Amino acid sequence: MLKISTKNKIAIIELDKGITNAISPALVSDLRKKLREMSFGDEIRAIILTSSNTKFFSIGLNIPELYELSKEDFTQFYSSFNELCIELYSYPKPVLAMINGHAIAAGCILALCCDYRFISQGKKLMGLNEIKLGVPIPYPALQILENMIGSEQTKEFVYTGEFLSPESLLELGIVDKIYPPDELLECSLNKCLSLIENPSVAFTKIKLDLKMPIVNHIKTRLESHIESFVDSWYSEETRVLLKDAIKKF
Repeated sequence: MLKISTKNKIAIIELDKGITNAISPALVSDLRKKLREMSFGDEIRAIILTSSNTKFFSIGLNIPELYELSKEDFTQFYSSFNELCIELYSYPKPVLAMINGHAIAAGCILALCCDYRFISQGKKLMGLNEIKLGVPIPYPALQILENMIGSEQTKEFVYTGEFLSPESLLELGIVDKIYPPDELLECSLNKCLSLIENPSVAFTKIKLDLKMPIVNHIKTRLESHIESFVDSWYSEETRVLLKDAIKKF
């Protein structure tokens, strides 16, 4: 489910689960495992998270697979996904999301958890459409987004559930740069190279000073949010919406 290559101590992790890179329990487990392995030592100094194809960075949660899970199993998955988000957000090394395809819902969330977001020019859309499926925005993502762009702009982004173009995303401050498709990888690598020129210990300490207040706040309410999300996922109204979503998946 992951393709991994390295260049100049930069690991390029490509999501490689079909065209859509739908997020499943196995994908979350694999990604968490690889991130943990790469967090130690100096062999890897930075990470680029991207897709093996240019249609989807990730379509979001694998709704057809997750719909069939028992409430207990889904709760376990959803808790693990939230932990992945926190781990990615507070990762001790630079992480850049190279968005070369649509980043939808949970796919958008993975990108939000990275330090930088570089997106390809063209019709590459990002958005959080959870409201249209009858579930809340995962709490880590909501707090990260609000810290990133402010409460008023976050409100408009999540209340509508619309998907935005690269230009609109840049204007909101959700992405950092837009590049032509054939320059996206080179520019992403160059950004990471510039970051790893500085001492890694200093980077880690500065990053944690920036991120830990948000992480600590998230953790105070995460358990109750997980319960709320799971209850919504299994509500009668949402089950109907999820069934409709499966038909279009």
